[in-house]
Amino acid sequence: MMKHGSVWLRSLIVGAAFCGVAVFFIIVPFGGRSLAEENPELAWCYWPWMILIWLCALPCFASLIPGWQLFGRIGHNSAFCRENAACLRIISRLAFGDSALFLLGNLLYFLLGMNHPALLLLSLLLCFAGAAVGITAAVLSHLVLEAALLREDSELTI
Repeated sequence: MMKHGSVWLRSLIVGAAFCGVAVFFIIVPFGGRSLAEENPELAWCYWPWMILIWLCALPCFASLIPGWQLFGRIGHNSAFCRENAACLRIISRLAFGDSALFLLGNLLYFLLGMNHPALLLLSLLLCFAGAAVGITAAVLSHLVLEAALLREDSELTI
């Protein structure tokens, strides 16, 4: 059963990678280019925004690697191990770092006149979502580590 579940979980990672490529490298650049063409006074903002978006894409894609490893160990009935706790901790740190980077970039662009106040408010929602992922991964990391320690203790007593 866990092997089958692991395949489904890993397929989610592949789907997330495809969605990430579509959003970060097709939809956002196309939408930004279209916005710049419709509003020539904003054309100078295109590349700075693309750089920020692509920098924010890096932690998103980087988190797929520990996610893949974690889901693989789940398939081998090793859900509660120190390695999975470490993977979740890495995902948590990447989510917090990405949220902070996106928020700071939005604030900087707002101060430079490259961001609309409504977009700044919308970015707060995205940063909240990223922080929620970070908190969830951190809590799960702690719980998985506690479970791994209990498992190790029980294996020593048997």
